[in-house]
Amino acid sequence: MEKDAYKRLAERLDALPNGFPATEDGAELRLLAKLFTPEEAALAAQLRLTKETPDQIAARIDADPNSLRKLLKGMARRGLIAAERTENGLGYGLMPFVVGIYEMQIGSLDAELAQLFEDYYQQTFTKSLAVKPQFHRVIPVGESIRVDMEVHPFESAADLVDAAQAWGVLDCICRKQKALIGDPCEHPVDVCMTLSETPGAFDNSPVIQAVDRAEALATLQRAADAGLVHSVSNNQKGLHYICNCCTCSCGILRGMSEMGIANVVARSAFVNQVDETLCSVCEICLEYCQFDALSVDDTLLVDAMRCVGCGVCVPSCPSEALGLIRRPDEEIPALPETLKEWGLERAAARGVPLNDVL
Repeated sequence: MEKDAYKRLAERLDALPNGFPATEDGAELRLLAKLFTPEEAALAAQLRLTKETPDQIAARIDADPNSLRKLLKGMARRGLIAAERTENGLGYGLMPFVVGIYEMQIGSLDAELAQLFEDYYQQTFTKSLAVKPQFHRVIPVGESIRVDMEVHPFESAADLVDAAQAWGVLDCICRKQKALIGDPCEHPVDVCMTLSETPGAFDNSPVIQAVDRAEALATLQRAADAGLVHSVSNNQKGLHYICNCCTCSCGILRGMSEMGIANVVARSAFVNQVDETLCSVCEICLEYCQFDALSVDDTLLVDAMRCVGCGVCVPSCPSEALGLIRRPDEEIPALPETLKEWGLERAAARGVPLNDVL
């Protein structure tokens, strides 16, 4: 019976746009069993993406609302389900496993969970990362864009920070996970960022360090100086986090470095350009490109198909020969406006009907 509860939850999570593919050896069930009790799994498997109050859920699944209320509250507190205010009161709903449940475990991640995730990751993420639209989209390092280029707010990490009313910094779960399985990288851990339109949103968080705007911008700069790639959710509005990623630890960028998936992340609207009159072909920039987009053949060459427009290499150039320019319009894919639109596009790409989970 316990295994059945986890299997139903796994199938429910795979019915979401993000996906949660099954494995041959049941790695996904062991992962869920680490996080959920059988009772919690059975309840989560009946939740929807749309937030419902305990009374609404109880009426729909024929359960006792008082018992549900306590169970839902505890699950939300542990980052297993989503909770937010609705017009009828506090509502609860299902979250995707990635991006969602897993990232919420940053405060409780231990060696066992890290290894369970790795076992699951190695078997399934080629299926998840190859689907478009991608989970994440690159946004460039601010000083890498040439000064005469138009930049939309959703294309600029600094603009996202400026527009927020609350800022938080937390450890990168990807680097923490890799370290716990004995394969750490040298990049800083404390550079993941979360943003909110509500002042003081992170003041009482046990895992998020609340910072001010200047400190948030300094964190962004520290990440850029470390050669990390800024990425956000792959939509225009409601962006509430900035990941600072590397191909050695990031769950998404590892799909390229370890699994050979070319388009694991949506590239920015920009591409690198070399000013050959300034370039001394010193090759310093090659050390900073995580996407093998730069090469030297008498002159420095940029592979526009490989370049994701992150701009990480630009500040490294001692002769200021590099800079990002906007790609031609026909090379910039239409960007979903909201996360809901992103989900609808991804569900269509996966052939997943959403009637039962909305």
